[in-house]
Amino acid sequence: MHNDEVSSTPESPRWSRYVAIGDSFTEGLWDSPDGPDAPTRGWADVLAARLSERRVAAGQSPLSYANTAIRGRLLKSIVVDQVPAAIEMTPDLVSLVGGGNDILRPAADIDRLARNLEHAVVRLREAGIDVLLGTGVDAAGSPLVRATRSRVGIYNAHIWSMARRHGAYVVDLWGMRSLLDWRMWAEDRIHLTTEGHARVAQAALVGLGLTPDDEAWDDPLTPLPPTPRTQKMREDAAWVREHVYPWATRRLRGRSSGDLRVPKRPDLTPVE
Repeated sequence: MHNDEVSSTPESPRWSRYVAIGDSFTEGLWDSPDGPDAPTRGWADVLAARLSERRVAAGQSPLSYANTAIRGRLLKSIVVDQVPAAIEMTPDLVSLVGGGNDILRPAADIDRLARNLEHAVVRLREAGIDVLLGTGVDAAGSPLVRATRSRVGIYNAHIWSMARRHGAYVVDLWGMRSLLDWRMWAEDRIHLTTEGHARVAQAALVGLGLTPDDEAWDDPLTPLPPTPRTQKMREDAAWVREHVYPWATRRLRGRSSGDLRVPKRPDLTPVE
């Protein structure tokens, strides 16, 4: 969904200054193509690169890009801290994807989350900034996260409605067929692999009304043979031990994986 006043072509995107805000999804957690100790990349970085490439190919200056997303952030922190900082940078495009960490909590008030998100969208739009929102992913195949499926569905309905009201764009993560395949997900089963992030970047291009780089960007992967039950049980046990237990322990202690972290790209700089 997009504002009817916007006109752009695949060769020359209209945006020149893009700020990505949010949590680990936009920070790009688990997307470290240069090695586990290298900086994360993520779908927003890939999107910025694609937009910049198209601008340069059309004879324009490279896209300026900032990414202030931090893992573990709840929506309130994104709205209170990251939105004002983004507005101060005077971008013409902001991607705002958040709320997933809130929805993982059983007591989450989805309607309140939606109101807070819409408040942020209104602030950005009143500042003359185009906004790219993102729906939640369909976690029907996840043994634990699928418990949030109904809450995510309601949140998604709010997102589509506020996008219509305020002329925002939406990247439809719920509708991506490729993300139903667990090969797109990292070991923690919550964050995407490098390939998953690359496909979301293509979905973002489509959400912005642009032509994707590859028309087959969301084609499902070739099916694999079923995993033997004993192997699946071992994998599930390892997942609980290595990822669920540490996450639950941090929750009980009131800590976050993003404590003391700072944005990886806090200022608008040209995409190289």
